[in-house]
Amino acid sequence: MFLAVFAVLLAGYSVALTLGGVALLFALGGMATGVFDGRDLGFLPGRLFGIITNQTLIAVPLFVFMGVVLEKTRIAELLLESLSGLLGSLRGGLGLAVVVVGMLMAASTGIVGATVVTMGLMSLPTMLKQGYDPKLATGTICATGTLGQIIPPSIALVLLGDVLSNAYQQAQLSQGIFAPKTVSVGDLFAGAMVPGLILVGLYVIYTLVIAAIQPQRAPRADPTATPRPALTTLLKGLLPPLLLIVAVLGSILGGYATPTEAAGVGAGGALLLALAYGALSPAVLSEVCRSTLTTTAMVFFILIGASVFSLVFRGYGGDELIHGWFVDMPGGVWGALAIVMLVIFLLGFMLDFIEITFVVVPIVGPVLLAMGVDPVWLGVLIALNLQTSFLTPPFGFALFYLRGVTPPSVPTGDIYRGVIPFVALQLLLLFIIALWPDLATWLPSRLYP
Repeated sequence: MFLAVFAVLLAGYSVALTLGGVALLFALGGMATGVFDGRDLGFLPGRLFGIITNQTLIAVPLFVFMGVVLEKTRIAELLLESLSGLLGSLRGGLGLAVVVVGMLMAASTGIVGATVVTMGLMSLPTMLKQGYDPKLATGTICATGTLGQIIPPSIALVLLGDVLSNAYQQAQLSQGIFAPKTVSVGDLFAGAMVPGLILVGLYVIYTLVIAAIQPQRAPRADPTATPRPALTTLLKGLLPPLLLIVAVLGSILGGYATPTEAAGVGAGGALLLALAYGALSPAVLSEVCRSTLTTTAMVFFILIGASVFSLVFRGYGGDELIHGWFVDMPGGVWGALAIVMLVIFLLGFMLDFIEITFVVVPIVGPVLLAMGVDPVWLGVLIALNLQTSFLTPPFGFALFYLRGVTPPSVPTGDIYRGVIPFVALQLLLLFIIALWPDLATWLPSRLYP
């Protein structure tokens, strides 16, 4: 089934139709040959109804709406201009501004493609004009653009949290625990906070080190070209997005709102910001709603196709086969975890995080969780792993997103070479989180004892 799916995807068919169509063809073939019980398809309506009525997934269109509003208005652009003027006098100051704005954009949009493209259009021409090395400029933009995978409120974490919650319950039921513990999207948000901030810190340190030892790659800005902004201008650019992020994350981490309710706060807050900036015209609102509808429909269509795929996969006994492989694997839990991380990393070259979350995690998640792996730790490792695969040449999605908005004067080789140090930093963080799980599990245990 997996080989057939990859073959059909490479032929150019859409992911959702491929997942559902291949699964149904295998089910029909199995029914014709007597190796698949057609009654298993009777569970499909209940599964699809469960998807549509899932309260957690309501957060998806709301967070998408919040991100698209901030993307389509000049809020992010004004933020970059303010920070560039403030930090431009430092060596590498513009690079630091890009990292900070990328972090805030990640926390407000949560969509990798949108963040990379937006940051590329806003900051790359300025960095090149200021004399930045194209490799450093493109690498910084690509890396900060993918922070939306790990920094809450991330769409990837919302979807991953919902899938891991179901997988955790399945793992406990398989062990005879009929009053299972739960793991929520809020747990995953809290677990990703410290690793996400550590990663931003690593990016900042790398930028400062490069600016110190190779100043020609990250020169100071010309003070006459980028004057220091007034305090009121700086506050106007920086304060509103920060307040929005604090309102969304603070309400979740403080236990005042569920992620779904906080997503509503974020969507409403983004609209108020756009109105305050005078950037919300009827044409912009129409474009925002259309983009939100398209993205949300894509997510749910893929989720439906993945649900059909996993149902047929389980009907053939695929989950039992994988469980047997993992149990017999040398190295026990660590060996199984290493194989899963490697597979997810390689799949990240070909599939988006949505497909991996909905197809791979429901299959391998219950097995790893039944072996004693902490669900929050596993979720953070998967999110970091996917973020790394999005950056890794030659197939990383973020590289293609940036290539689409990069001028011809910047060769593709510079983009590839520029992201390699950031890939190394992300692999370092992945290794650190693997060795010290408390970095991911400490904050959730404090907030939700």
